[in-house]
Amino acid sequence: MNIMTKEDFINESNIEIIQRLMEKNNGYITTKELENFGISRNYLSIMTQKKMIEKVAKGIYIDSKKIEDIYYVFSVSIPKIIYSHMTALYFHNLSIKAPDSSFDVTVTKKYNNPKLKKHNVFYVDDKYYDIGITEVVTPQGNKVKAYDIERCICDIIRSKKRMDIEHVKIAIKEYLKRKDNDLIKLSKYADAFGIKEEVMNFVSMMYE
Repeated sequence: MNIMTKEDFINESNIEIIQRLMEKNNGYITTKELENFGISRNYLSIMTQKKMIEKVAKGIYIDSKKIEDIYYVFSVSIPKIIYSHMTALYFHNLSIKAPDSSFDVTVTKKYNNPKLKKHNVFYVDDKYYDIGITEVVTPQGNKVKAYDIERCICDIIRSKKRMDIEHVKIAIKEYLKRKDNDLIKLSKYADAFGIKEEVMNFVSMMYE
C-alpha cells in the first residue's frame, strides 16, 4: 500500500479521507491503517451500511464497486505467508493450472494460524524462509509476496511427492525455455537447500 500522512488530508472529512486512502490502495482499506490516522472504525460501519464498502476479511474492506482479489486479501490477512510452489509459479506464468480456493504457501515452522487449514502449507526453517522472496502482481493488479522463479523450481522438486509430477515437469520445461531463467541462481539456491545434485539432474532430464 502507498504510505500517506495526516498532512495529506487537511480539511477533509473522515469519510473523504477513507475514500482517498482506498483510491491509493486499489480500492482497499484496513482498520490498522485507520488507526494510524486516528480515525474511528465506526466510519467503516457507516460506509458499510451505506453500501459504499464491503468487508472481505477481518479488518479488511473493499470499495463496493471493486471485485475482491482473493490473493491480495489472503496475503493481507496473514502477512507471514509467502506464495510458493505452484501458486507462485502461476503468478510467474509457469503453471498450467490456476489456483482454486486452496493456495500453496510457505511459513516458518513455528508459525501457526487456523486460517491456513484449507491451504497447502509448507513449513521451513527460519534460515530458508527469506531465500528468494520477491513481489509479484496478481491478475487484478495488486502486489503480494511470493518466491522468485528459481526458488519455486527448487521447492517443487524438493516437494515433488506433494505435487502433481506432470505439472512439475511442465513447469520446469517452460522455465528452461524462458530467456530470463537464471541457472546460476538456481544452482546457488539448490546448494543452499542441500539438493543441488537432485535439482541439476532433474533439470537436465527436462531439457528438450
